[in-house]
Amino acid sequence: MFKELYKKSLQLAGHKNSKKFLAIISFAESSFFPVPLDIMIVPMVIAKKKDYLKIFLIATSFSALGGLLGYFIGSTFLEFAMAIVEFYGYEEKVLDLQTQLSSKKGFLFWLGILFLAGFTPLPFKVFTITSGIISFNLIIFFFICLISRGLRFFIVAFLSAKFGKAFGPFIEKKGAKWFSIIGVILVIIAIIIYFIFN
Repeated sequence: MFKELYKKSLQLAGHKNSKKFLAIISFAESSFFPVPLDIMIVPMVIAKKKDYLKIFLIATSFSALGGLLGYFIGSTFLEFAMAIVEFYGYEEKVLDLQTQLSSKKGFLFWLGILFLAGFTPLPFKVFTITSGIISFNLIIFFFICLISRGLRFFIVAFLSAKFGKAFGPFIEKKGAKWFSIIGVILVIIAIIIYFIFN
């Protein structure tokens, strides 16, 4: 099933209405769709390098809006939300979070996790849904979605435009590793800055 969705997403990247399909898949990927957006962004940018900023903006804005749908699913349809969370094996972590978030430390912890989920290969939809389940601050949630998704998709779009077809195999093989490393570094820097000014 995953392979078929992967192939279909690649086909849509070459479609004449690819930007519309990108918007739809960006929205769905943040709440239930299992295929990462990179597989559409990279070939789209390679085909139309001058449009890389437009592609980045579409992916970012609709992904953040899709995050709101994930949040709504988590806050309103608990049984369905937990079924998605269980599919990815995160149910125990979600239950633990509900007790931890009452403290300031728990709030900051989830802030960092949410950023990493948006920036790294972690299943972002699990964390948008979980944010709804635990009733995380909606404004902060949306802001983090915009920042984390925006950073990730800008890097992917910019490097695809700069390096062309050579970037595709790189992100497929090593993208998960490097986004994880960069994401962790950014969170550590944010924590250091927080403690310096508090």
